[in-house]
Amino acid sequence: MSKRRNITPRFAVCVETDDPDLLTPRMIYQVLPDESAARSEYVRVIDNEGEDYLYPAKFFVLVDLPREVERALLRAS
Repeated sequence: MSKRRNITPRFAVCVETDDPDLLTPRMIYQVLPDESAARSEYVRVIDNEGEDYLYPAKFFVLVDLPREVERALLRAS
C-alpha cells in the first residue's frame, strides 16, 4: 500500500517573465514542490501550456489564498 502525502497546494503571482507565451504577468500559477529547484532559486510552476517547468523564483510572489479559492483554482485546471 502506497502512502500519499497530503501536500497543501501553493500558488504564486507572476510579476516578471522572459517569455510571455509561457508566463503572463499578474496571472496566478500553481507551484509544485521541488526542493532542489528552491535551493537554486527556481520554482516549478504549471505554465500557460499546462506543463510543469522551472522558472526563476524572482518571476513570482508566493501568495496565501483562502481554501475556497485554492479549490476553485485546482478544479479549473
